Amino acid sequence: MITVHHLNNSRSQRILWLLEELGLEYEVKRYQRDPKTMLAPASLREVHPLGKSPVITDGTLTLAESGAIVEYLVERYGNGRLIPAVGTSDRLRYIYWLHYAEGSAMPPLLLKLIFDQIEKSSMPFFVRPIAQSIVNRVKRSYIEPQITQHLDYLEAEIGKSTWFAGSEFTAADIQISFPLEAAAARAGLNASRPKLMNFLDRIHARPAYQRALERGGTYELLN
Repeated sequence: MITVHHLNNSRSQRILWLLEELGLEYEVKRYQRDPKTMLAPASLREVHPLGKSPVITDGTLTLAESGAIVEYLVERYGNGRLIPAVGTSDRLRYIYWLHYAEGSAMPPLLLKLIFDQIEKSSMPFFVRPIAQSIVNRVKRSYIEPQITQHLDYLEAEIGKSTWFAGSEFTAADIQISFPLEAAAARAGLNASRPKLMNFLDRIHARPAYQRALERGGTYELLN
């Protein structure tokens, strides 16, 4: 039996969704973030040394990292579903988007989250103007332009086909959902990029996506 070690409001929501799309049986073991630090609990380190989510166990196998988990589940249990045929251009696009989601799209979004938290954190009054100046400079000169560049790129790419890897829905669309949801929640993705917003509307309407929300619980990126 596959067990998903599921951290609230995390990338592991994608794994629940993938399992629902594949129609596989699985168990969910839930973990809650520390409400102050938003970090995962130490108990996750008992499953994997890094103590991060997602992590799955499948028999004697323990596997972390969203992309690796997606590849494993599709190859082990997909029977050709949710992945384009070998040797096609769609397969190359599938591989690209599977890795782009975490390798390129997420870093500037994570930086924005960190710098937003710095901006809100308490600090001595005489330090705040200096810290605020540094935060604003980094956000304006690097983080925000990077996010804009990626969102423009994604808007253009999803305009080339129905889904990111071609005419058929694939696991690459599941993988890229998290950075797009994060961008919609806190990085300015809105109706000014209608193709991306339409993509989010379409994935959120999928029955398997809705079932995954029921299994995983509150998912605040959607609020």
